[in-house]
Amino acid sequence: MPHLHIASFKAPAFPATADGVTFHYMADNTLHDDETLIAASVGEKAFFLLLKRLPDKTLLKADKITRPSATHFVKRALQAYAGVAGLDVLASNVDSGEANMHLGNDSALWTIHDFERDFPADREIRIEVGFGSGRHLLHQAKANPEILFIGIEIHKPSIEQVLKQINIQQLDNLLLLDYDARLFLELVPSNLAGRIYVHFPVPWDKKPQRRVIGEAFIAESIRVLKPEGKLELRTDSDNYFAYSFETFMALNQNHIEIYKNRALEVSSKYEDRWRRMEKNIYDVLMHNTEESGPLEAIAPFAFDAITPDPAHLEALNGTTLRFDEGFVHFERLYRTDDGRYMFRLSMGPYARPEHLYLILGDAPAYLPTPPVRSRTNARAHQLLIEALHG
Repeated sequence: MPHLHIASFKAPAFPATADGVTFHYMADNTLHDDETLIAASVGEKAFFLLLKRLPDKTLLKADKITRPSATHFVKRALQAYAGVAGLDVLASNVDSGEANMHLGNDSALWTIHDFERDFPADREIRIEVGFGSGRHLLHQAKANPEILFIGIEIHKPSIEQVLKQINIQQLDNLLLLDYDARLFLELVPSNLAGRIYVHFPVPWDKKPQRRVIGEAFIAESIRVLKPEGKLELRTDSDNYFAYSFETFMALNQNHIEIYKNRALEVSSKYEDRWRRMEKNIYDVLMHNTEESGPLEAIAPFAFDAITPDPAHLEALNGTTLRFDEGFVHFERLYRTDDGRYMFRLSMGPYARPEHLYLILGDAPAYLPTPPVRSRTNARAHQLLIEALHG
């Protein structure tokens, strides 16, 4: 990822603006002096730069939790901060961004809150979970212009490559999202999707609880799929196939198809490699046979003003609060240069928690955006409020 190796850290007077990037404040870890967060924004994109003080060097890079999917925003912010703060840059892997010229139009890259505010429900959708190189996703979108495709991926270089192809091929029926697909499904209106593709998911043989396919994912897929819609799993893993087959067959009512070494119209570069290695490829297609009720609406998450007691916040730092379905973990406490406190949090369901920040004061707010309005996140939010008020 883009970063600068700097001689020493310097801070401008905040707020500061350079090259269309605004730097609002900085925050230091209250227990350790090895890191500092710098709040940055480019238009509507808000994120933190992270100053990391290592024993042998000092690095400035993007904070992992808040960094935008398109790295050109990070590169722009790093270069702007180096200029406005007068940093002595010893080494850099930040290029000019010319290679990403096609990323200038990122309208196809949505956030989870874009979907939360206004889900595009005027036509059939198809969802691909973990699109990787994007070969299958791009092929399907080009072949079916009347259908809206939503590609979900957390590997940012893959997102950039597919975003570039969307602009080059001028596709207007494809949206991308950098998010957990299991949480995303909780926002999709019922009976809307014609297909959900899960092609070559990570097998997670040692951590099966992290697998995409599971009882909760299948149940949410059934709600999201239209009657006769299909959930399509494609895997090269014998273990994943056996586990998924058992999970599907546990349903009370089911209609599945199973294929071995089926040839599709388009394949990924990894599939091509596995076929050369003569590995088996399994397909499991689950047909939805029911119509589901409407999606349950959940109110936006809100806070009253919180006047923090520093001793209480220090006591919360590092603690975990639990309930049946999930938890809230106070990972790290920060103090900003203007005297506010901020927590780095993990919260939500055990299998797929959200990682974000909460800044306290007269107008507490999640950063960079609130959690998805799911049932478990709503309970975690209420538990968080109760903990902060003591």
